[in-house]
Amino acid sequence: MVNSNQKGKRGEREVAALLREYGFEARRGQQFAGGGDSPDIVHNIPGYHIEVKYTEKFQLWPAMDQANHDKKWKPDVPLVFHRKSRRPWVVVIPAKDFLKIMRELEDGKH
Repeated sequence: MVNSNQKGKRGEREVAALLREYGFEARRGQQFAGGGDSPDIVHNIPGYHIEVKYTEKFQLWPAMDQANHDKKWKPDVPLVFHRKSRRPWVVVIPAKDFLKIMRELEDGKH
């Protein structure tokens, strides 16, 4: 049986590596700060909070609730990166935030 804590840390490392692969600065949040208040991923993408879920049984709303809770008072957009074994990473983003990004791309702002 896989230790879920270890699997979660591995997922955070994978997401940080994926972000770095695309040119962003990223690392696991708790590896340096060490506290439970640390974000899953510390990155240089302003305005976004990343929650990582590497689990076989994904529960969308608890994951989004956690992302919203963990971003505290910040107006950051919550992003939930999820994957299960032998599947690629997917990202969940609130529809209004996704559509705002699409509108900005269309308008040439991104």
